Amino acid sequence: MPEIHYLLLIALLIVASVLWLQQLQTRNAGWVDVFWSWSVGVVGLIFLVMGSGDSLPRWAAGALLLLWSVRLGSHIFRRVASESHEDGRYAAMREALQEKTQPVFLLFYWGQALLAWGFALTFWVIGSQQHSYGITVVLGACLGVLAIAGESLADRQLSRFKQKPDSAGRTCREGLWRYSRHPNYFFEWLHWCSYPLIAIGATQGAWLWCLPLAMFVFLWFVTGIPYTEKQALKSRGDDYRDYQRTTSAFFPWRPKS
Repeated sequence: MPEIHYLLLIALLIVASVLWLQQLQTRNAGWVDVFWSWSVGVVGLIFLVMGSGDSLPRWAAGALLLLWSVRLGSHIFRRVASESHEDGRYAAMREALQEKTQPVFLLFYWGQALLAWGFALTFWVIGSQQHSYGITVVLGACLGVLAIAGESLADRQLSRFKQKPDSAGRTCREGLWRYSRHPNYFFEWLHWCSYPLIAIGATQGAWLWCLPLAMFVFLWFVTGIPYTEKQALKSRGDDYRDYQRTTSAFFPWRPKS
């Protein structure tokens, strides 16, 4: 693997360490989510620009990656900058870890840097792709645009709900949130299904199907749904328990009566 790959990994680890030191002062770990989305975008685009493969998959993947990274990173940036309290997931982690919080958080930050680098390697594969199929590139691009649009819509619907004066202690059941408890997570996962389609024909393209699998595992079992729902139950109680009984956790589906 070229030396630049490891230099980029070292750079991400350094930035992650600086952000960890910053949260020691602010007690707000939410900035690591901004770091993850923007670092995947920056490193992935570097790999695509440096690549010498077919132009169609490189341009399609680059456009999707840029759109995804700028939108998600900016959305999280605005949320973290405007809120006076820490994201409920990280607050719950602090509460559970107690005196072990900072060592675990440091490992978590380094893990985020490593994950960002690992996900960005997707675009090294696409950047060096010598053979592609127009139909699968177009299908992948369309799926990616649909997923980014769906995640953006879910974020806007939730934001509008939270701005209502009577939203405190209540659960959003509007729009996409009527059919999934986490439509933003679902569309984030769906977005990562687009790149394996674009990479069909690449030498190591089959490995990219591990991307949506890895994203699903993290969202379902690690830092996504478990901590989000724990915080929701704490703040919304029986209203959220009723939401859990009637609404699909991840994949959008007709709500139960």
